[in-house]
Amino acid sequence: MRFLFLSLLLFLELLATNEAVVFVYHRFGEGRYPSTNIKLEQFAKQLDYLHENNYTLLPFSKVIHHLQNKIALPPKTVSLTMDDAYYSVYTNAYPMLKEKGYPFSVFVNTKAIDKGSKNYITWDQMREMQQDLGVEFLNHSLSHDYLIKKEQESLEDFNKRVSKEILQAQKRLDEELGTANLKILAYTFGEYDTNTKALVEKLGYVGVAQNSSPIGERSDMLALTRFPMAESFAHMQGFTTKLNTRVFPIKSVTPTNPIMNEENPPRLEIELERPLRGVSCFLSSGEPIEIKWRDATHFEIQATHRLKEPRDLYTCTAPAKDKKWYWYSHLWIVAKR
Repeated sequence: MRFLFLSLLLFLELLATNEAVVFVYHRFGEGRYPSTNIKLEQFAKQLDYLHENNYTLLPFSKVIHHLQNKIALPPKTVSLTMDDAYYSVYTNAYPMLKEKGYPFSVFVNTKAIDKGSKNYITWDQMREMQQDLGVEFLNHSLSHDYLIKKEQESLEDFNKRVSKEILQAQKRLDEELGTANLKILAYTFGEYDTNTKALVEKLGYVGVAQNSSPIGERSDMLALTRFPMAESFAHMQGFTTKLNTRVFPIKSVTPTNPIMNEENPPRLEIELERPLRGVSCFLSSGEPIEIKWRDATHFEIQATHRLKEPRDLYTCTAPAKDKKWYWYSHLWIVAKR
């Protein structure tokens, strides 16, 4: 009996640690766009760190496959993703990743590619990366329009518009690259609402956001999280801290819809699976948010001033074992589109 009990504890611990850290990048070495760009020297240091510290790099779809099917991921699993398929992914990031033999995943808004814009990768360049390094190309919508319900837009019109954005983009990816089995959608601007999630689920896709947190087997497959990387927060201390994050043991969150109602600043209630010590919460600016505990596993947070458009985050952390951090970020969309 004791053996069975210990075996169960070990099994539960393995489940709890079957997690991965996912990063999202946009531009590489394009200093004109500091909010979405990473300097090449920053990126080089990150790749060297991953190599020197024996991290396992997997394509994003493979990480999802492991989590959905409860297959154990290798220790220290990381996935690198890029949104928008900017040309600097091909000219700058790809050679650096190829040198390390690291796979990566690119989310493509296909209309810009079909128009032949010089700011984006071509289909031929995608095929080259796909055949040479196994790079995977995933859905980032047709035109990079907002994928949340717009003001004055009926639910029927929303479903038609967003279905077209998703399905036509997937059609072009399938035609050019043969990616019919990779039904993974990154939300444009990282924004989604309950209507978006319902439609994405109906169409049979995994949904991917941009609010920071690691992912695990119990993560929401309609709103998977990634750590954004750009110049101002791509320094090595921040990068290594995010590498050492764990999924926050959350049982429930209220509200679940990131679209704010009339209450600004919004109130967030979190129920934990178990008590945690050292919980701290803050805005994306780093400003602390006071925590009001209801009991050992329930707390409430609310900023002291109005959140600014277009979006903000409430982020909560707590120390975990082995110098790691539990990390959870909750998206707030301040302005309806």
